[in-house]
Amino acid sequence: MENPDTKTTISPPPQEPDPKKLKMSTTTTSDDDETTTTDTTKKQRYKRRKVAIFFAYCGVGYQGMQKNPGAKTIEGDLEEALYLSNAVPEQDRNNPKRYDWARSARTDKGVSAVGQVVSGRFYVDPPGFVDRLNSNLSPQIRIFGYKRVTASFNAKKFCDRRRYVYLIPVFALDPSAHRDRESVLASLGSDKEFVKCLECSERGRKVGGLMGKRNYELRGTSFGLDISSNTNESMVESEFNEETKVSPDNAGGDDSKSEPKNEISTSSNNNGVSGVEVENSEDTDLNSKPLNDTTKVSVGEENANGEEKPEKGSGSEYCYGEKEKDRFNRILNCYEGTHNFHNFTTRTKAADPAARRYIISFNANTTVTIGGMDFVKCEVVGQSFMLHQIRKMIGLAVAIFRNCAPESLLEIALQKDVNVNVPTAPEVGLYLDECFFASYNQKWGDSHEELSMKDYEQEAEDFKMKHIYPHIASTEQKEGVVGLWLHSLNHRNYPDLCTTAADNDGNTSNEESVDVGNVAE
Repeated sequence: MENPDTKTTISPPPQEPDPKKLKMSTTTTSDDDETTTTDTTKKQRYKRRKVAIFFAYCGVGYQGMQKNPGAKTIEGDLEEALYLSNAVPEQDRNNPKRYDWARSARTDKGVSAVGQVVSGRFYVDPPGFVDRLNSNLSPQIRIFGYKRVTASFNAKKFCDRRRYVYLIPVFALDPSAHRDRESVLASLGSDKEFVKCLECSERGRKVGGLMGKRNYELRGTSFGLDISSNTNESMVESEFNEETKVSPDNAGGDDSKSEPKNEISTSSNNNGVSGVEVENSEDTDLNSKPLNDTTKVSVGEENANGEEKPEKGSGSEYCYGEKEKDRFNRILNCYEGTHNFHNFTTRTKAADPAARRYIISFNANTTVTIGGMDFVKCEVVGQSFMLHQIRKMIGLAVAIFRNCAPESLLEIALQKDVNVNVPTAPEVGLYLDECFFASYNQKWGDSHEELSMKDYEQEAEDFKMKHIYPHIASTEQKEGVVGLWLHSLNHRNYPDLCTTAADNDGNTSNEESVDVGNVAE
């Protein structure tokens, strides 16, 4: 009888594991309960993926790319959109370090981008990740797509080089356009007299007819609003009423719309000052040289209503031809290579290793027409750039081209032991064009997708046409930002512009005393 008793006493132990099973079952049921809630499900059921996100933005109204407390930034809006799109969990909100956040490039206030890249660990598995992100972003910021990357990928560290584009109005390269006030006053009574800019208050602009050699087309009639950017060709009010030239309404109209590239193909004519307007009688000369390396591309057709095409700009009678292009490229090419750019930034000392940067290429071979205004497209490729560096490189190059400073000043400004106050060009014309990951693609190309803008070229081009280009042109037309900036390129504001190599020989200590700016902005 003992055996049955022992069996009865042994029977409870098999029941002991039941509570453990119950505990396991309760956890599974809790998981099942969580699957009924949409938010927790995506955070619990899907794995985070390390990805690189490609996107574009128009910088107007933003205080730059990098997140800054109390400021409206691209990064701030993007981080919030990632949270609202369930790509980032609640506990990681406003804490980008927790999801390995990194950006390929920082951009200044007002600067745009069409090839920006950020990386991090996000929940991207549910379909429609890109659409969810875009639905939580302003139309100024557009996500193109994302690509899976290695676990160690960092958008900043793995970016080999960056390409920026600066669109400078053609008129800015005309030494006679938007002269400073002192030059205007000094010219009174002479045969090269200047008057006040019609849209720029007291500072001077060239008077049509007094300078000779130039064909002043009457853009003011059809572009009668505020075109402070239509600089050197805009004349005294009475000259707007002249009808000696071809009518602007008939000048470009349908012809310029139908064949924009051929009719304004190259601007390398004779004396370098003849017009690039399609209405000019010299068009046969222009068309005889189709699309050389000075390529003209008409963009923003929807903003230039056909009739406005002839006004392509301020400085449309000033031609960015072969001679001008060669000289401007020669100036820009001086930046190429490794140099100390401490004079082209702020808060970075000459002795700081960070001041040494490598510029791969810098050229200005293309001209684009936006909203009836001509712009020279300056492309610079470098490993990395400092704060304001590109804008200062453009600023000094324009000052030299306009004969406000000798070409030798550029070589001086790149010296380590000399301080030079360098002009800073306006931010509106600058945008980040593309980030490159050549080393990463070479190493991981067999197992991961190539990181490039190839898959998003058309989307990027559409975004430029819709947001960035019109913003650049309209800002110049309405506010005359570049035109006003040109007035500052004088020796009163920048005493160092008159410095030459001869002045610098054996006198580097004086250069530092002349410096009024390395504290600019």
